[in-house]
Amino acid sequence: MHRPVVLLVEDELLVRLTQVEILRDAKFWVVEAQDADEAFDLLRQRPDINVVLTDVNMPGSIDGFEFARLVRQGWPEVGVLVISGKVAPKDGDLPEGTHFLQKPIRSDALVEALKQSMAPKALEA
Repeated sequence: MHRPVVLLVEDELLVRLTQVEILRDAKFWVVEAQDADEAFDLLRQRPDINVVLTDVNMPGSIDGFEFARLVRQGWPEVGVLVISGKVAPKDGDLPEGTHFLQKPIRSDALVEALKQSMAPKALEA
């Protein structure tokens, strides 16, 4: 059975656990990372990742906006959804083809935004 693979990048454990549960209930396969460095390692190791879900604020040297730009450059076939409850993107913060949602996010809105962020072939089961 094919399920779309989501790379979830979230440093807050309780938020990450909640999002994992939502995504698994929606029939996504979830791979977790705490920061951009760990996420880049997973992207290099896992060619099956269809979409990245990242928070803007995370530990390390880059934020979610810069992470989204680097993912779009290095893995253009991977969809990107950026979320934040503290920061809204300004002009130029998000690369073309990247989606953004403001927290708090309803579960169904999160799932729908992830589906819209993926290439159509990733949703074919």
